[in-house]
Amino acid sequence: MKIRNIFKGILIGVPIGVTLIDSLGYVARVDGISMQPALNPDQDQTDYVLLNKWAVKSYQVQRGDIIALISPKDPSLNIIKRIVGVQGDIIETIGYKNHIVRIPEGHCWVEGDHTGHSMDSNNFGPVSLGLITAKATCIVWPPSRWQFLSSSLPESRLPLNLSPPTLLYSA
Repeated sequence: MKIRNIFKGILIGVPIGVTLIDSLGYVARVDGISMQPALNPDQDQTDYVLLNKWAVKSYQVQRGDIIALISPKDPSLNIIKRIVGVQGDIIETIGYKNHIVRIPEGHCWVEGDHTGHSMDSNNFGPVSLGLITAKATCIVWPPSRWQFLSSSLPESRLPLNLSPPTLLYSA
C-alpha cells in the first residue's frame, strides 16, 4: 500500500513540478564575474537567483532588467545580462564593430555590469527578444545577499536618445 501511495505521489507531483518550472520560474546558479557588482560581488561566494519565466512571457522587458537568455554565440549556454537598450534605442557601444547602433525591432542590447569582462552585445550585437528565457528578480542564496534586483542603468550606459544632453561648445 505504501509503495502504491509513493508511486501515486510521484505520478501527480512530477507533472505539476515540471509545469511550475516551465511556466513560472526556477532558481539558477550565477557563474563568473561578468555581472559584478550586482551578482557575485565576492569571488569566494556564488549567488543563486530566482529566474521568473512568467515576467517575460510577452517579451515586455525594459532597460535595466537583468535577464537570462540563450547565448547567441553558443545556444547550449544560458547567460545572464542586463538590458541596456530596447528596440529603437541608439546605443554607444564598447568595442563593437559599429561605434553607434540603433536597436532593431524585436531586439535588445545586453551587457554585463563588469565592463570588459563579459561576453555580451558588444561581442555579438543586438539580441533577438526570442532568446530571452527569464527575468532575474531576486537573489535567494546565500542568505546574507537576499534582495530584490533593481532595474537600473548607470547614466553612462543610457541610450543616446535618452541621455542628458552634453554641452559640445561653449562661448
